[in-house]
Amino acid sequence: MVVKHGQAVALMVITTLLWSTAGVVSRHLEQAQAFEITFWRSFFTAVSLSFILPIWQGWGVWARIRQEGRALLASGFCWSLMFTAFMVGLALTSVANVLITLATGPLITALISRIFFGERLKTRTWVAIAMAGSGIAWMFARQLTGDGGWLGSVVALGAPLGGAFNWNLVKRSQKAGHSVDLVPAVWLGGILSALFTLPLAWPLGASVFDLSLLAGLGFFQLAIPCSLAVIAARSLAPAEMSLLGLLEVLFGIFLAWIGANEVPQIYVFQGGALVLIALVMNEWLSWRERQQEPMQAPLA
Repeated sequence: MVVKHGQAVALMVITTLLWSTAGVVSRHLEQAQAFEITFWRSFFTAVSLSFILPIWQGWGVWARIRQEGRALLASGFCWSLMFTAFMVGLALTSVANVLITLATGPLITALISRIFFGERLKTRTWVAIAMAGSGIAWMFARQLTGDGGWLGSVVALGAPLGGAFNWNLVKRSQKAGHSVDLVPAVWLGGILSALFTLPLAWPLGASVFDLSLLAGLGFFQLAIPCSLAVIAARSLAPAEMSLLGLLEVLFGIFLAWIGANEVPQIYVFQGGALVLIALVMNEWLSWRERQQEPMQAPLA
């Protein structure tokens, strides 16, 4: 399914709004704790996608999944790391801290590609990485002497790290002629995350109210928006996807503010501003370079 550019932008706005609900919803849980929250959200995501996948891609999707091999398994493992680190991080620190940490994903992806895959980075990307790193370091330093939320931020770093390896692995697979279907990879990630966290979550103590909220997160906050993002990505450039993805940070902090009375600390605004400016600057300069390339091509 391919949509027009304007429709793809609208889909990404809806996607980021749905993604951003995790923080505010988690603040209204009654009994479930960090690992149990992660288990149930991942479990309900996998269950939801078990119904969505055959409706969307036909029953043959299960045969294709069995044939995917190691590339799908590696992507699923990365998704499971992202799911687990994000939710456990939310249980240990503020929504704003986690979302700002998550926003470093595109820059961490570039850094991982340089360190592990030998890709050269442009000067502007190194500058952006330094700026974003300074913003995160400032937040960590203030947390060490303040509310102690540094542990949650460190745990939350697992989400952009998992995403960075995921995107690099998917890119490598595509270059090798093997395209990884990301929606089945999300489904597998949900299964793996649920399996990894179940022993740590046992005995399960979530109330019926908690389960209803966590089921909603599995379906509306992960299964549906991840599917929408895959559709949008077919019509949007990577830079557009990255910039639109930043809306999750803004939506998430705002929803936690008005829906859970979680007012961000001033150092979150300060460090977060550096991270967001670095990412916007890097993506904008990247977009300008791509626009200028056709004009600089030599004449035949």
